[in-house]
Amino acid sequence: MVKIFTQEQQMEERLIQLLEQGESQWTYREDLKTADDLWANFFQQLEANNTAKLDGVPLTEREKLSIKAELDFSSFYAAGVWLAGENGVAQVRLDREDASLGSCQLMVINGNEIAGGHSTYEVINQFQSNKRDFRDQDGRFDVTLMINGIPLIQIELKNSQATDGYKQAFKQIENYLKTGKYHGIFSMLQMFVVSNGVDTKYIAANTRLNARFLTGWVDANNQAVTNLEDFAKSVLSIPEAHEMIANYSVLDNESKAVILLRPYQIHAIKAIRQASREQIGGYIWHTTGSGKTLTSYKVARNLLKIPSIDKTIFIIDRRDLDQQTTAAFKSYANDDFVSVDKTENVNGLIKRLASPDRSMVVTTIQKLNYVMKRYRQDPDNPRLKKLRELRLAVVVDECHRAVTPQKQQELEKFFRYSLWYGFTGTPLFAENARDAFGDLARTTEEQYGQCLHKYTVQEAMHDKAVLGFQIEYKNTINEYDLDRIVAAEFPRVDLAAIDQKEKEAKLDPIRFEQPDHMKEVVASIVNKSQNKFGFHNGVGQTYDAILTTNSIDKAIAYYRLFKEIKAGTDPKFKISETTKRAVVDFPKVAITFSVSDNEEDTLSHKEAMKEALDDYNRMFGTNFNLETINGYNQNLNSRLARKSDTYKARSEQLDLVIVVDRLLTGFDAPCLSTLFMDRAPMKPHHLIQAFSRTNRLFDNHKKYGQITTFQTPALYEEAVKEAFILYSNGGENEIQAPTFEESREELKEAVQELRAIAPHPDSFRGLTDLAEMKKAAKAFQRFDKIYRTIEVYSAFDEKEFVADYGFGREEFEHYTGSYNNLIAAIKEEMAVEDELDVEDVLDIDIEYEIESVRTEQIDYDYLVLLIDRYREAHREAEKEKFKAEAEKTIQEYGRQKPELGQKIQEIFIEIIDHPEAFDKQSTHEILSNRIHQYTEQVVEDYARKEHLDEDMLKYVVANYDPNRETPQIGEVDLIEGADYEGYKASTENPDKSKLKYRSRLRNEYKDMIQEEILPYEI
Repeated sequence: MVKIFTQEQQMEERLIQLLEQGESQWTYREDLKTADDLWANFFQQLEANNTAKLDGVPLTEREKLSIKAELDFSSFYAAGVWLAGENGVAQVRLDREDASLGSCQLMVINGNEIAGGHSTYEVINQFQSNKRDFRDQDGRFDVTLMINGIPLIQIELKNSQATDGYKQAFKQIENYLKTGKYHGIFSMLQMFVVSNGVDTKYIAANTRLNARFLTGWVDANNQAVTNLEDFAKSVLSIPEAHEMIANYSVLDNESKAVILLRPYQIHAIKAIRQASREQIGGYIWHTTGSGKTLTSYKVARNLLKIPSIDKTIFIIDRRDLDQQTTAAFKSYANDDFVSVDKTENVNGLIKRLASPDRSMVVTTIQKLNYVMKRYRQDPDNPRLKKLRELRLAVVVDECHRAVTPQKQQELEKFFRYSLWYGFTGTPLFAENARDAFGDLARTTEEQYGQCLHKYTVQEAMHDKAVLGFQIEYKNTINEYDLDRIVAAEFPRVDLAAIDQKEKEAKLDPIRFEQPDHMKEVVASIVNKSQNKFGFHNGVGQTYDAILTTNSIDKAIAYYRLFKEIKAGTDPKFKISETTKRAVVDFPKVAITFSVSDNEEDTLSHKEAMKEALDDYNRMFGTNFNLETINGYNQNLNSRLARKSDTYKARSEQLDLVIVVDRLLTGFDAPCLSTLFMDRAPMKPHHLIQAFSRTNRLFDNHKKYGQITTFQTPALYEEAVKEAFILYSNGGENEIQAPTFEESREELKEAVQELRAIAPHPDSFRGLTDLAEMKKAAKAFQRFDKIYRTIEVYSAFDEKEFVADYGFGREEFEHYTGSYNNLIAAIKEEMAVEDELDVEDVLDIDIEYEIESVRTEQIDYDYLVLLIDRYREAHREAEKEKFKAEAEKTIQEYGRQKPELGQKIQEIFIEIIDHPEAFDKQSTHEILSNRIHQYTEQVVEDYARKEHLDEDMLKYVVANYDPNRETPQIGEVDLIEGADYEGYKASTENPDKSKLKYRSRLRNEYKDMIQEEILPYEI
């Protein structure tokens, strides 16, 4: 029977008991409650683990201060880099206070000593974290796991009766981050765990957290492990917890982030590790979009730890060699002390393979082919003969595209002691096998061996590792015209006897090459897809998209059509005012295709690419030409993916890239929301691969990967169904979002339900019964969810919706405001009732965030990002560009928050004039510190002027609620404690009585807060 925890204290106690069970598990340290306690414990262990290096001389207080300063990291990522150490050993440098003792490197944690060696495991609870700001509060961390005295895993618990308790625990961690609680010895955290006993998630420790990336645990068979007790046994026991930190975490150098692998990735690594011990190969089926590149990197990295393997070779398709895969590997390996060799030429590859060091080599099948060719030409070459004896693990990404069965067969004969592991999101089965060719493998299992671990799109969606798909089947040929065309071209066909699929199959593909068709496609993308591009998210926060066609010529024609429309040279078609108002420079379009000396029409293609390169260079200040086309493709990939902060500024962003086949496989861009397809349906595995460019997790507003097709809708729908059945484990219906028609009917029902409960927004106010209040809140949540689903469809027309249901944008906002008040009232009622039925509490999502009403506001984080880009820029032209964009954004931000905007503008001017004064601070720290200094000075000045107790005033400010009708928290003590005699003695025209003095203060201090403090809140 599953244990359900209720009280947080009981949960803590039970969790600690579980962690203490068994040999080599966690030791409970009830005596460690403060930072001083933890540092004392840490130094005790540090000295014990480094007795020889310290030569019997204990650490002095000054030496301890030096080590403390070195181990106070600016970010969890920086701490992760240090923890990775050299070959997994994290050390700290010590210069002895007694110079005669010299200096040494002290071992802190050894990632190779898991469940043994010098590793010690301790668990603490209720650590006291003191507040760092007068508006902050002291904090108590629930449970913390420490290795060698270093806090590495932080666990926050909430009562199981709290609705979405793990979300509340997550918000608690976010609050701790916001208020700077994780500093000093806690700056080394690498993992957060949140639970309400019945639902448990984990996430990597990073400065900015996204709830979308909270991960639940599943076992090797993809069965959910949600209960805290089971989670603790599976993830938090030893060696599992230490392995999570040491072996299943990745440091992404590009995004400066810690990444913790998801359960299915860990199970895949374990499965391949076991297979290699048994000397067998196999393949991993992980759905596209679930992080195969990251998994394969850790597989290759962990295989190097097996003594029986000399080297790992990672084979990628040559089109990807200079693109994302190698860049991702280098980013992951940057702080991992692993040599990732790109092997620029064959000689370099042979040298790397023959070298004695244990390393991971990233290469292509073409270069390995040349290695075999060299051997055939010179079979007695000792270095080449040595290669044949290597004990290799060969990992193949996109294993069907990168290596053919014939080539793999040749390589296995050459590398006699090689084990092959393929990764694919779309395996080949009997249903979609390769054509028969002799005895060569036709399916994935025939080529690589058994499936070692499987994680399908259905399972990934269930775990929220990827998004589902929202598909629109559009057509530029209506039913009447379709019948007319078929009748004209096939006069003997009985139209009544054939269905739409058969009619569409008879269409000549040339009809989709016509200008009228293409203009309709462009019109739909530019003027009917604003929600697909996420215009409501605000400037710099929009999504991007890919348009794929069937030929280079058509892609070029589309590119020029977009240019014409943007230039306004086509009198019949204009970009709508709605689009221009939301994103003034939309659409920013680029194109990419292969330029080869061997292809037909190469001259016209080269001229078109030159034109596109010139446009791109003007748009982004780059300098690419045909000779540097690979550099262009890399830059375009990075710009479309937006993983680097550089490309998060609107001036550096693309909206749409036109392709034929490039970027449809292996390309990872979480901000890419939509794939527009103007081409015939592809084979099942190609279709799923292409669709899966869109369904990566990104922000809270991105709900689906969106697909819009523009040809033969009935044929497309059939092809998609076939592909989903093949790759979804039988759950194809769960993969797709409701159709527009289904959503429209559901929206109609939701509106009727909401209107029946609350005919107008103010109806929420009249509800007093808790059950009725919940019913109303649930109805509005349902309406909001369905509205969010339907509004991205091209067929959705907001004006029609308003006409049908009387819901305008203003009423949305009114309902939302009333809903928020209703939720606050529900929370108050629930807090009053001591004993609530668990099922009763769980029937409403208290933490649900309304998204239908989104205004186009400048995001503060985006503003900080622009100032960051200005500060990091080296070239003068680049600095000027980011300066101008930052100033413009600050000005727009100032329209929403005039006082704060003005203050940020003043600080930005200081940053420009005196950059050296801010060298060691992040932009967020600069702004936060300066604004905090300003508001604190306002409070101090007011307290001095009115002779109020400064600490008491700070307390009132920290707890101030502008909507509170009763006296503010601490207000009575503040006013009664005011020093009237001191005020009267130092004021030229004082209030004539203490009564008048107090009466004035009751109003004026609130004015001070509302006019001089609240407007500066970030």
